[in-house]
Amino acid sequence: MPTVNINGLRIHVESAGEGEPVVLVHGSWGDHLNWDPLVAEIPEGFRVIRYDRRGHSRSERPPGQGSVGEDVADLAAIVETVARGPAHVVGNSFGASIALRLAASRPELLRSLAVHEPPLWELAPDEPGVRSLDDAVRPVLRRLAAGDWEGGARTFAEAIVFGPGAWDAGMPDRLKATFLANAPTFLDESRDPEAYGIDTARLAAFTEPTLLSAGDRSAPGFHAVIERLAAALPHAERAMMAEAGHVPYATHPAEYAALLTSFWARSAGRRRSRGAGAASVGAA
Repeated sequence: MPTVNINGLRIHVESAGEGEPVVLVHGSWGDHLNWDPLVAEIPEGFRVIRYDRRGHSRSERPPGQGSVGEDVADLAAIVETVARGPAHVVGNSFGASIALRLAASRPELLRSLAVHEPPLWELAPDEPGVRSLDDAVRPVLRRLAAGDWEGGARTFAEAIVFGPGAWDAGMPDRLKATFLANAPTFLDESRDPEAYGIDTARLAAFTEPTLLSAGDRSAPGFHAVIERLAAALPHAERAMMAEAGHVPYATHPAEYAALLTSFWARSAGRRRSRGAGAASVGAA
């Protein structure tokens, strides 16, 4: 590390700490550095693994149309080869969609799953909030398709993530540069016909501890998606983060870390209880 060969690509991966493995999956436009504020708040006892998804920042960008399935395969390989076994997987935005797809297809790779506001619009296509988000993204895609990377990045940052005026008033230069560098990959992701849906029947079979979170300042469309996921995963916990939006790891890192570590502690307790129950049955 930090460069690992994953499914034939050079993928940037970083690992820190000792203990139960945690794999962080960033969303669109970003990279592993997005998680810096959160990682600083995670207590000892965890090995935190984060990476740049294919096509993002320091990881290789392959030619041709990509797919969310390739991202899922990359995450699976990172859990198997870097985390060396089942891991707590945390995903934000499109990274949350990838994590959910891994739970549906390779449940044995997860100790627990925590996702924040995945853009799985196909779960709630008729919800007004989802239609509003779709309307907000259309001008982003038009600008990107025309090669206007900065215009597309600015529009997305202000319409979806940080609010009006954020590009000039609030975003650090490093984050702007990351948005610009990864804009082509966002356009590529948007052209994948499977990017914004998930097989809820397969997902419903996932029984490991799951946390579905959203921010109360986020667009209503994200809340509608969480509602649909909660219906598909009736055993999942839900959390609404006060005063937070789409990127709590950046805006509320201490609160988000506390939410996650509490969830991981409960997850460990359930695994111990389940193991004790299995041992009792075996003894009988």
